[in-house]
Amino acid sequence: MSKGGAAGGGALKGGKKKASTFVIDCTKPVEDKIMDIASLEKFLQERIKVGGKARAPGDSVTVTRDKTKISVTANDTAFSKRYLKYLTKKYLKNNNVRDWLRGNSF
Repeated sequence: MSKGGAAGGGALKGGKKKASTFVIDCTKPVEDKIMDIASLEKFLQERIKVGGKARAPGDSVTVTRDKTKISVTANDTAFSKRYLKYLTKKYLKNNNVRDWLRGNSF
């Protein structure tokens, strides 16, 4: 028997990837006026890398903002939750808010 044989549940080839959406809920910090949600949205739009290039996500990654929530939607590209968590922590550290806020679940 060989490892990784052709028989078995592999991914479908040529199938369209499902869009993944991640939501960052900033309700409490925005209500307490600890952070500005518009600056977090701008930070994410500038820093998200697609294909090794920042500031050029195109149609593959979209960042949208409601009053207190930011939604990041990845279409046709692999986008990890861990990367979004890393960028959010980086934003908190750059704005000297990381000592007071903790990103629990993203």
